[in-house]
Amino acid sequence: MGETRRVTVVVVGGGQAGLSAAYHLQRRGFASVLDQPDGERTYVVLDANPAPGGAWQHRWESLRMATVNGIFDLPGLAQPAVDSSEASRDAVPRYFAGYERAFDLPVLRPVQVVAVHRADDDPDGDLVVTTDRGSWTTRFVINATGTWTNPVLPRYPGQDTFVGRQLHTRDYVRAEDFAGQRVAVVGGGISAIQLLEEISRVATTRWYTRREPVFRDGEFTPETVGRETIAKVMADVAAGRPTGSVVSYTGLIWTPYAVAAKARGALERRPMFTAIEPMGVREADGSFTPVDTILWATGFKADLTHLDPLGLRGELGGIALEGTQVAAEPRVHLIGFGPSQSTVGANRAGRDAVSAVVRRLGAPVGSRSVGG
Repeated sequence: MGETRRVTVVVVGGGQAGLSAAYHLQRRGFASVLDQPDGERTYVVLDANPAPGGAWQHRWESLRMATVNGIFDLPGLAQPAVDSSEASRDAVPRYFAGYERAFDLPVLRPVQVVAVHRADDDPDGDLVVTTDRGSWTTRFVINATGTWTNPVLPRYPGQDTFVGRQLHTRDYVRAEDFAGQRVAVVGGGISAIQLLEEISRVATTRWYTRREPVFRDGEFTPETVGRETIAKVMADVAAGRPTGSVVSYTGLIWTPYAVAAKARGALERRPMFTAIEPMGVREADGSFTPVDTILWATGFKADLTHLDPLGLRGELGGIALEGTQVAAEPRVHLIGFGPSQSTVGANRAGRDAVSAVVRRLGAPVGSRSVGG
């Protein structure tokens, strides 16, 4: 798999969290390993995507800047003004690309990280990051891989016999692809309702969830729901419990598209079907519903399989953190994970992870303090 190179910090992932970490590493005096391969404190960002933009470059075509959840500015460079009707998969990657250029960040792509393991039994020794383009020995790994590449795909009896189309949210492009069809939308999250609202304009839709959806009255604000949600997620992460979906903590909000879907009659929820048959689904009451397409809007989980060799998961199935640092392996930090999945949370987590790395290394004389 190529040569083995050395670097002080490997950042895995070039989305919002990864770019935030890269910015703060640069601010704290770390040099690009591409410029100083033999430098004392160096860093590199390994990104599996073919271009800047993280998961945003893969979002569906109809997701416009006016309808996405707030995208917080990356540290040190505000977003330029954009047309609210522009597709987020165009606007956000353009901003990220400009950010990488502005700070000359050492991002290598496409580089797929295959595994991370310990070089030896020394708890202060090196980690080895194996990729499809060679390996790196490093003191620290700041992991910012997000969730987009790890979709949740439930299994149901008879699923393999279905003759229609099955796809996940990550495969969705536009509502027009479903025109005139009978579509089962499965999932109780924000994306499920967005897609249900769009598709119900051109197709006959049925909405299925495992639990009765709970809609929250009032607006979602950082001062109320935001802080409350983060506190709940942090408690789960600190205890080593697996974290749930965002909606499992917040409930659903009456967004404009949720209101529109309700007005159209598309929010008539059905309990989960019990089986899938070649031409449709078997309902919970035993009746049969013909279906042409099943859209699994069932969410994502953190993409951490490359960290499995480190054995980071505890008895409860989650990864316990102390801040951003893995409790069982202080050389590894998880950002854009758990309580830092939001864009503002990812920014803060990038800063906090770098601060922890500097503390562990010991800050060199004359280093600049973190700003932004």
